[in-house]
Amino acid sequence: MTPDELAQMRALLLRRQAELIEMGDLAIEPKAAEVAERPDEDAQPLTEMNQVIASRRNADRTRELRGISVALRRIHNNPDDYGHCEECDDPIPRGRLELMPGAQYCVRCQEARDPSRGGKRKHLRDFE
Repeated sequence: MTPDELAQMRALLLRRQAELIEMGDLAIEPKAAEVAERPDEDAQPLTEMNQVIASRRNADRTRELRGISVALRRIHNNPDDYGHCEECDDPIPRGRLELMPGAQYCVRCQEARDPSRGGKRKHLRDFE
């Protein structure tokens, strides 16, 4: 990457980091049983689902912030390495870096590392 491209990616990372920090953690509502003596049986599943969603979003936000920190350190310490896959050292496509500036792997290596997908992308017909 050229120095100008690195500066653009650094600015993108810093902007996204500021957005995530400003957003903060989502509040996890207490269970209805903890709030009232007699909980509403219909509201309990919704409350639990909201807790799970908030918890996952907070974990995803933390994971993204960690990735941004790693990418910023990489740009600072080894600018020639940023934008190259840590596994195969091939260049990571610019479009991928613009969407996920903290990406450390090319698509092929990321698919191989992602056991939940079995190395394959999901298609609509997978759910038929």
